[in-house]
Amino acid sequence: MSDKYAATQTATENPRDTEYRLFARVTNALLNNQDANTTGYIQAIDWNRRLWLTLQADLASEENKLPKELKAQLISLLIWVDKHSRKAMRGEETVAPLIEVNRAIMEGLRAKPGG
Repeated sequence: MSDKYAATQTATENPRDTEYRLFARVTNALLNNQDANTTGYIQAIDWNRRLWLTLQADLASEENKLPKELKAQLISLLIWVDKHSRKAMRGEETVAPLIEVNRAIMEGLRAKPGG
């Protein structure tokens, strides 16, 4: 029964809610694996990188209707996320800034468009 509920919820969500939910899941994985010695540390960072790479593909799409300035800002941010992620995987940085960035994106997704 829960699988049917999840499928129905996903089918009726708007894209912002879907993006928020995905960012929340990825951010939760980062929160639960902040210690480089945990088993899921690299996997959580990699999942976060893949999320941002998916956003990059969406931003490059002609169907994406975001303003050009916002697209440019997000692309700059995703370049930073990719570089920081590589450093975190090597143990040169922590995941805390990645968590902060994701939370900021989540706040933006929760804000009402145009308001």
